[in-house]
Amino acid sequence: MLTSVDADLIRALADPLRLRIVTLLAKETLCTTHLVEETGAKQTNLSNHLKVLREAGVVETEPCGRFTYYRLRPDAIARLAGQLAELADSARSAADRKRTCP
Repeated sequence: MLTSVDADLIRALADPLRLRIVTLLAKETLCTTHLVEETGAKQTNLSNHLKVLREAGVVETEPCGRFTYYRLRPDAIARLAGQLAELADSARSAADRKRTCP
């Protein structure tokens, strides 16, 4: 049975800056300062995007003194990848089925 693809997660990852953040966090845990340096985004803009990613369950935080570190939640990405793979498998088998027109 085909499960639905998480549209909220896709929306969260659809923004180029958020996708860049996710790509960076896939390599290492970073604080906001590092993310500002790596992306060139303003800190307030970056914080808003990080909030969206946190709310979507893509990243989690780790307080460290006066800094907050962000880390990618691989389970969220793996879940979406699984949903997309299932969709692709369904599309492959659907190529053999065609409804007749009334």
